[in-house]
Amino acid sequence: MDKFFYITTPIYYPSAKPHMGHAYSSILADFFARFKRIQGYKVFFLTGTDEHGQKIQKAAKENGMDPKDFCDKISKTFFDLSKTLNLSNDDFIRTTELRHKKSVETLWNILEKKKEIYLSKYSGWYSISDEAFYSDDEIEDKDNKKISKISGSQVDWVEEESFFFKLSKWQKPLLKYYEENPNFILPESRKNEVVSFVKSGLNDLSISRKSFTWGIKVPSNKDHVIYVWLDALTNYLSALNYPDTSNIHYKSYWPASLHLIGKDILRFHAVYWPAFLLAANIEPPKRVYGHGWILSGEEKMSKSRGNILDPIEIIQNYGLDPLRYYLIKEVSFGNDGNISKDKLESCINSDLANNYGNLCQRVISFIEKNLKLNVPENYNFIAQDTKILKIYEDEFNKLVDSIDSQNINYYVNFVQNQLFVANKYFNDQEPWKKKGDKDRLNTILYVSLELIRKISIMLYPIMPNSTLKALKIFNITENIIDFNSIKNHEYLKINEKINKISILFKKIEKND
Repeated sequence: MDKFFYITTPIYYPSAKPHMGHAYSSILADFFARFKRIQGYKVFFLTGTDEHGQKIQKAAKENGMDPKDFCDKISKTFFDLSKTLNLSNDDFIRTTELRHKKSVETLWNILEKKKEIYLSKYSGWYSISDEAFYSDDEIEDKDNKKISKISGSQVDWVEEESFFFKLSKWQKPLLKYYEENPNFILPESRKNEVVSFVKSGLNDLSISRKSFTWGIKVPSNKDHVIYVWLDALTNYLSALNYPDTSNIHYKSYWPASLHLIGKDILRFHAVYWPAFLLAANIEPPKRVYGHGWILSGEEKMSKSRGNILDPIEIIQNYGLDPLRYYLIKEVSFGNDGNISKDKLESCINSDLANNYGNLCQRVISFIEKNLKLNVPENYNFIAQDTKILKIYEDEFNKLVDSIDSQNINYYVNFVQNQLFVANKYFNDQEPWKKKGDKDRLNTILYVSLELIRKISIMLYPIMPNSTLKALKIFNITENIIDFNSIKNHEYLKINEKINKISILFKKIEKND
């Protein structure tokens, strides 16, 4: 039977140009999508832009533009970024699309029909920047302004007529759902945060606004605009042609396998979203993973702080795959991390140029000189060869489990260790001294080739461009990469031709 995997990034809010945090979420999602594809899954990978709300209307006005024209312009920068990052996304959704509007209106009508929505008046703190409501104990005074303790954004007191969702009614069902689905929220620290928040008591949620016009109108009352988060979250359904739940796309991919998000929007995804879905009798996603932030220095990046790192600039200076590798390897997944020029350059020189690229070059150059680029014949594994190859088979299930539980750190550490082992093996075996022992020479070279093949397949979801160059050695193209084949220790065919490759990574000269 076909196996399906549906992964989403947050849909990005295009009130300003993309920054490194957007790139990080997207690269992580692409890593999972590519891994599941080479594992044999049919994958649907979604990203896009969230284009409604007061913040967008305000930004458009400041730029002297119509909101839709403004969104068209900024959304394109996010679409272009997905190409620059070499994302393998299957769809790019915009909340200004008709298919999305239809989904949002349907969900609203269902909630209204089920009497989960009522009209009242909202009085409370609201952040335009976050498009979020905050309680009194989540607010502090700073520089004569009211600030959200969670995001640091300014909040204002708002009073207006509003439709409310009966969120309080779903407090116990949500807690029950978390208990019955212990891996619904990861990592564990984020789950504990959400459970604590819900246990402290849920108030009904304001889900419409009257003070601005840029958004999807409430179907039954055109004076109201649907709350941007109810609107935005529904994108995960609208990309599957909801409300047509009979279509093969929806049937195959919903519930989503993984919503990958930044920790700052955890509450919307882990509290509001499952509550909306349960209330509408729609199954919630299987998992929400709240990753950490990419910091600029010690602070979260934001336009207001003026500390935004531009991923395009870093890619232009250092290349895409080194950036992808750095973000996945050097930032402990789930925690905050930062990026610096020195760390990135050290990572490129040590891991990529010296360990991986140099291994490929040394082995292939040696085979060219001694075997005329043929896969060695008459190899005969001895105990140390079998041991070094068999670890991939022994660890295989753990590696798959690590990805399925979003433990990227385990996966990357394994690859790093095996790169060290492969280099040590080639050095210690000294094939240049074995030219008089043809059988042993062939075996060393065969094992070295197999190690390069296995490591390249494992690195493919992280650095697709560079590893595809390396896999050309073996005539392995993207459409035939098979993760399961890392268990195979005799994949290469005797006397088959292999190919030379150019240098994968250039070392960066560092000034002392």
